Amino acid sequence: MKKCKYPHLFTPIILGGTFFRNRIFASPTGYQNVNGDGYLNDGAAAYYGRKAMGGAASVATFEGIVDGELGRGGKTQISLDTPFIDRGLSSIAHAISSYGAVASLELQHTGMYANRDLSFFGGEAKGIAYGPVECEVDGRIIRPMTEEIIERTIEKFAAGAALAKRCGFGMVTVHAGHGWLLHQFLSPLTNTRKDKWGGPDIKNRTRLVIEVLKAIRRVVGKNFPIEIRLSGSECYPGGYDIDEGIAIAKELDGYVDLIHVSAGHHEVDEVFAVTHPSMFQEDGCNVKYAAAIKKHVETPVAAIGALSDPELMEEIIAAGKADVVEVARALIADPDLPVKVRSGHEDKARRCLRCLACFSNEMIYGQPYCAINPESGRELEMKYAPLPSVKKRVLVVGGGVGGMQAALTCAQRGHEVILSEKNNRLGGVLRCEEDVDFKKNLLYYLDQQERAIREAGVEVRLNTEVTPDYASRENVDVIIAALGAKPAVPPIPGIDGDNVFSAQAAYKKVDKIGQNVIILGAGLVGIELGLYLRQKGKNVKVLELTDRISDGGNFLHMLGVKVEIKKRGLEILFNTRVKEIKPDCVLCDTEAGEKSYQTDTVIYATGQVPLRDEAAALNFCAPEFYLLGDCVTPRNITNATTEAYMIARNIGRKWN
Repeated sequence: MKKCKYPHLFTPIILGGTFFRNRIFASPTGYQNVNGDGYLNDGAAAYYGRKAMGGAASVATFEGIVDGELGRGGKTQISLDTPFIDRGLSSIAHAISSYGAVASLELQHTGMYANRDLSFFGGEAKGIAYGPVECEVDGRIIRPMTEEIIERTIEKFAAGAALAKRCGFGMVTVHAGHGWLLHQFLSPLTNTRKDKWGGPDIKNRTRLVIEVLKAIRRVVGKNFPIEIRLSGSECYPGGYDIDEGIAIAKELDGYVDLIHVSAGHHEVDEVFAVTHPSMFQEDGCNVKYAAAIKKHVETPVAAIGALSDPELMEEIIAAGKADVVEVARALIADPDLPVKVRSGHEDKARRCLRCLACFSNEMIYGQPYCAINPESGRELEMKYAPLPSVKKRVLVVGGGVGGMQAALTCAQRGHEVILSEKNNRLGGVLRCEEDVDFKKNLLYYLDQQERAIREAGVEVRLNTEVTPDYASRENVDVIIAALGAKPAVPPIPGIDGDNVFSAQAAYKKVDKIGQNVIILGAGLVGIELGLYLRQKGKNVKVLELTDRISDGGNFLHMLGVKVEIKKRGLEILFNTRVKEIKPDCVLCDTEAGEKSYQTDTVIYATGQVPLRDEAAALNFCAPEFYLLGDCVTPRNITNATTEAYMIARNIGRKWN
């Protein structure tokens, strides 16, 4: 018998008469209506099926809105009462179940947040919405639910569950957390009704949820598992705490087969990064809520929140904190996480950076593009990805994020690959952040990519600067230039002083940085460096020329950043132009006139300059030549890995 390192994690469990092959469940992650016609495209089945192929025991799907007229939050959400929606749903259920996983359809109603424009870009809120009581949300008056609307809602949930079973799903996940309708009835903040459906009595506030669960059970039968998703605590001032969460769970005990304990409120900015843990949160940060509830209920409990470390997941199950671990973004970063861990190859499993690029990209582009998994959002295309038909000799110049991904993908496609890096390590500029605690998974990723490159047979040449003569002598078929960029030095008098560093250099010279620090630039680079230096006990001011922080296109990550800015006391001064840097101060123009700020050290985080000329010099050193990453235009990890992957996978095609 082969010894399993994580026996509790991979012991099957039976819920509602259904067999689940292990304790790792893929929790609900959205897939948008990218066509604008109310239906999911074929990419949805490939997206969810890919997680099942990777070994998850159950795969939950998108937010299935049970009432398209009164419960849909935005145009991209899928309504389960849309005519002929069963065709697409069946293909998704089949894609999941064909790999041996249990398909679960999430049932949701947004309540007071229905019929509004969910765009984060200034769209006007509109349409009728109902909640527990009359209130104002997004500038709209929300109508209180009447008895007729309540009964309609109960039946809509039941109809959604019946549809799920009919389409081949093996479970439903009822969403009663994160601020949506059923949560609105559970919360004493939003449900102040005076009738049997609300008020201070916990039995009244749980009545709607229980009636929904009873109606679902009537239509799906006994041996069909029902999972309910709760916020164990609302996690913001005035919201209910874990004691109330326990009381709610006790009322629901016995009506479901799995209590999935999450936390927070999706529509409250200050706890968004709790519901969707940011990189600043500790691993398993929300497990404590599941562990507390499990002590008080007979129903099996699932934990969720910042879970990607298999040792932690094993400990959660082994210690009895939960019966199941739910994983969302970790299975976007690596859908093969379960099978890699079980087979003893956990070192090959990518770990989610918790950067929220996937969520941000889904909201902006309709696809959950991942920073470190270039296949995410492209599962349908990857399903039919051809292998190269012509073997090539490839030289990749630059061992940063993009260069490593390009080299690895080329090797996996059967090419002979040389990876040259001018420094003594692979990983590029991101190596400067290896001592930053909230970037530990980034370091893990870089180390992991380096190991994978060597295991794939790539010839790695460190301390090697590639010149045109060097590249020509190698006589390769393809050159991929991934040379990166260098820090942009702002044209400020005194910028060349001994007390001035680039952000990249500052990470490695903390011992030379004085107590009072000024950072120029409030982009993510400057802000995250400021947070790190505050943690090191430095007094930090960030000076920004504009009136806002630049989120670099990842606006959801910025929610977690803003929480940390407040928590760590990072001072940011906007509309401030630095005129001169002196040994002990900086002179600035501000809205209030000229000001001087005392400082020991000045750090500039004012952008990057692409190494385009150096890259272009290699243009005619091989028959095929590609540029990617920062040497084209400074970009984020998501774009770098995606571009590298797509360029590399197309090398070797036989043209007609």
